[in-house]
Amino acid sequence: MQFFGIDAVVRIISHIMFIYVSFWAMQSIRVEQFFKAHQTSQVRLLIVLFSIVIGFTASSFFLEFIALCRNVFIVFFS
Repeated sequence: MQFFGIDAVVRIISHIMFIYVSFWAMQSIRVEQFFKAHQTSQVRLLIVLFSIVIGFTASSFFLEFIALCRNVFIVFFS
């Protein structure tokens, strides 16, 4: 039962970390020039939402890759 708690904490930390990294990376893109003037709050919201989508997808890929490697390791070395 404790394994599920640890797994959930690792998943939450991974998702938050990848969302933060994608948000940090999105800050370098100048997307304001593609939108109308005086819409900075909407542009920021769009960047946050894109960061969540990209970060969650990257985190899910990373966690799935780790799980697959763990399964391969268990099959071949047990």
